[in-house]
Amino acid sequence: MSTPTFSVTIDHFSSSQEAGTGKPGVEKDVHGKPGQPSIQDQRYKTGTMVGLAGILMFFTAFVSAYIVRQGLGTDWEPIKLPNLVWYNTLILLASSFSLEMARTRSKDMLALRTWWLGAAALGTVFLIGQLMVWQKLSADGVYLASNPSSSFFYVLTAVHGIHLLGGVLALLILSLKLWKGILARQHVGSMALYWHCMDFLWISLLLLFVFWR
Repeated sequence: MSTPTFSVTIDHFSSSQEAGTGKPGVEKDVHGKPGQPSIQDQRYKTGTMVGLAGILMFFTAFVSAYIVRQGLGTDWEPIKLPNLVWYNTLILLASSFSLEMARTRSKDMLALRTWWLGAAALGTVFLIGQLMVWQKLSADGVYLASNPSSSFFYVLTAVHGIHLLGGVLALLILSLKLWKGILARQHVGSMALYWHCMDFLWISLLLLFVFWR
């Protein structure tokens, strides 16, 4: 008896094989045509892009307020970023790489599960690291209300953390479908795109905190 080969399909992971050939089934769209984007693929991508556009606009508004407020008054005191921030950045980049590997190796069930959970774990570590950054700043006497600069740092990193927490929860919830073998291919692609956007936002915030002090 041959061992089933798992591959991602539009609605689920397929464990079927071509009759008598032992070859894995071909990935098809809703019209049964292999290798072409389906209508459902396009809808998922469009929905994800619209959602991310809203998030980017939200952060852009905060960044604009940061720049404008910095130029007003003389109470702006730049804060020194704890070194832990840079380690957290590497962890976030690693989690994004892990999710990208999950996307590119989605036809390998074991690899997909490994990289998928790796991304969720690293995302969780990043969030814990950010809490530690806030604790370090608090221990150094830098609080939310200390000055406008510290206020923006806490608010911007908190908003980013909330969005990333949402991503981690989505990964964990979708893991249930992954283990049941019913995770849609579009879920993998959408999560990878969302995660890369969180990376982009975080790097942008760091550049803002470092070069626009």
